[in-house]
Amino acid sequence: MIYELSQKFFFEAAHTLHRSIDAAGSKQIHGHTYHAEVTLIGAPDAKSGMLQDLGNVRRHIESIREQLDHHFLDEVPDLGPATLENLCTFIFTKLVARCPQLVAVTVERQASGDKCVLRKERKADAPVSAEAAGPATRTALPA
Repeated sequence: MIYELSQKFFFEAAHTLHRSIDAAGSKQIHGHTYHAEVTLIGAPDAKSGMLQDLGNVRRHIESIREQLDHHFLDEVPDLGPATLENLCTFIFTKLVARCPQLVAVTVERQASGDKCVLRKERKADAPVSAEAAGPATRTALPA
């Protein structure tokens, strides 16, 4: 059997964003409450009965949350523009080394209904080669 184990957390942060639609408000410093969820997948350890101890997962998440919560996201190293996509990638990249069963990161702004999910590409989903994939090849997610 395969299990999915998730942990949710949130952070408050401000940012600016240069875009072409709804640009006026986005270029000004503004903030959001971000809700995030990380999902691990696998089989529980036979001895502990756990996929991964949630206490450890929460500790790892807290180290990432400290880099984002009540910070100006434009100044967070390695984040890039503060898009939902970049926040998912940032969290995934920081967490996957400590939680190798990590398969998905979700970041949502509930007040506006915006949500992004980054899922680790499974080998069965990956194209065999660039030629086989055609002109619109997939971009591999962080491993």
